This record gives sequence, C-alpha cells and structure tokens, in this order.
Amino acid sequence: MTIRSTRRCLLAGSAAALLAGQALLPGSSWAQTTLTLGHGAAPGNPRSVAAEEFAKLVDEKTGGEVKINIAGSEQLGNDVAMLTSLRTGALDITANSQGAASGLVPELGALGLPFIFEDADEAFAVLEGPVGDELESKFQDLGIITLGWWDNGIRHITTTNKPVEQPEDLKGLKIRTPADPMTIDIFQALGAATEQIAFSELYVALQQGVVDGQENPLANIASSKLYEVTPNISLSAHKWESTPFLASQIGWARLTPEQQAAVQEAATEAGQLQRQLMKEADEKHLADFQADPNLNVNEVDREAFKEATAPVIESWQQKEFGDFVSKVVEAAGS
Repeated sequence: MTIRSTRRCLLAGSAAALLAGQALLPGSSWAQTTLTLGHGAAPGNPRSVAAEEFAKLVDEKTGGEVKINIAGSEQLGNDVAMLTSLRTGALDITANSQGAASGLVPELGALGLPFIFEDADEAFAVLEGPVGDELESKFQDLGIITLGWWDNGIRHITTTNKPVEQPEDLKGLKIRTPADPMTIDIFQALGAATEQIAFSELYVALQQGVVDGQENPLANIASSKLYEVTPNISLSAHKWESTPFLASQIGWARLTPEQQAAVQEAATEAGQLQRQLMKEADEKHLADFQADPNLNVNEVDREAFKEATAPVIESWQQKEFGDFVSKVVEAAGS
C-alpha cells in the first residue's frame, strides 16, 4: 500500500508539473503573460486614467491571458529612462512624452513646432496620415511598436511672480522645459533661459525658486498642482504635444497573434478615452482656474509670440530631416 501511495503521489506530481508547464506555453489556455506599463503622470491625470482603462480592456479582451502591471508617477524612472528600458525589453509598454521620444526619432519633435496646431483635433488629423505612418516606421526600425498616439495637450506658461503677456516678459526668466529640443528652441527664441528638470521634481524646484516658471497643458498643471506654486497662468498655447503609446518588440513577441490583436484593440479604445479626457480636462481646469481668486489667468499677444518664434520653424526646416518638417508644416496647413 505504501508503494501504491507513493506511486500515486508521483503520478499526481507529474501531472501538476505538466499543467504548470502548460501555463507557461504561449497559446495555451493556461498561459498568462504579464506586461509592465510605465508612465510619468500623476494619479487622476488623463494619461493615468487611460492606462488603467487599457489594463482593464486587455484583461477583458484576452480572457485574462494577458495582464498589465502599471507603474505610474515615474516609479520606473523618467521618460528617457523608460524609453531605454523599452528598447532593452526591461519595460514592455510606456505612455511616454514627445520630447523624450524625439531623442530616439528626432522627426517626432516637428509635431511641436510653434503655433502650427490650434487644437488636438488638427494634430491628430495630421498624425493619422502619411506623417504618422512615417513616424511609426522609424520607431519600428528601433525595435519599438507604436500602439497609438495619445494627447499631451496644447501647452501654456505658468510663472511664480508675474504674468506673461508679451515675449519680452520672458526675458531673464528661468523656465523649466522637458529635455525636448523643440521646446528649448521655442523658449530661447522668446528670450528665456531654459532648465531641464525631471517632472517629478518640478513642484519643489518652482517652490524653491530654482526656476521662475514652466510650461505644460492645463491637465498636467492641475493634476500635479503646479498652480499652487505658479499662480500666474498665461494662455500662450505655444505648441501641442503627443503622448506616444509605445511597446517593446521584445515584450510584444511574448504574445500570440491573437493576443497582439486584442492588446492593439485595447490600446486604440484607451487612446480614444484619453483624448476625450484631455479635451474635457482642458475645459474644466480652465474654468476652475479662472474662478479661483488666488490665480491670475491671462491671454497673451499670440501674434507677437508667433512672430518671435517663426525663426524656430525656419531653422528646423534646415535640419537634415528638414523635408519631414516641411511635410508636417504643409499637412498642418501652416
């Protein structure tokens, strides 16, 4: 009896081991793959909300076979660090920033040319044509899959001590910008000194006077409470930026074709939600800021700003990828 019991246990153990092995086989009904998604946005930001929705949709559309583990608020490093992790396969997906991603694909920076888009709808109309196709091809050459283009909004200036109405008001000010060549060029053309500070450190840098101001969409200004330390909100609308939603080809290869299709479908739906949330956030936060007696919200002389930043467009058209820059300008109707 002891021998039979031992044999029975061995057989049961072998069966359990076989089932455990099946759980690791791609395409098996037992298979479950976990992908990590990193982003830098604060909780409540449209990027953060859409990431949560993406995870939920992936779970539903794959029947639980694929799980998304979300690490927001720069838990995995800043956008540049996350892109490096993406290329090595240490990170699977990131809702990143246009500035950081243009370090890999410089042409992407052309989407942020000053004053070429009035709103996000105009920008997405350009991205959904040949311009977007070309950018996706360039990312693919680097081992990165473009799951979609999210909205990082029309950007505005906030300052600590005085509002900005004319380009001259920026002269002598230290303005924090992301490590984005286009944004740096814009603010240097306006006469400001630029500082590159991690977004997670920006609030304290403003609070301590390391910089005099910064630029971001209203949704980011609200979710990270930047208005508390920069009460002057100047509606410059100087540029638009995308949030590239990117995946590592290394992580992507762990999925079956059916799972890849489901994840892409989830990314598209989450992207539609994120764009809508950004639009709603702009309207809501503008109204909230204007109603707050502690804040000063003002318009800028946009024609003067356009004139001051026009040389930026010209200089970018002289770059080695100037033909692409001209395609963006032409597609935008500028």
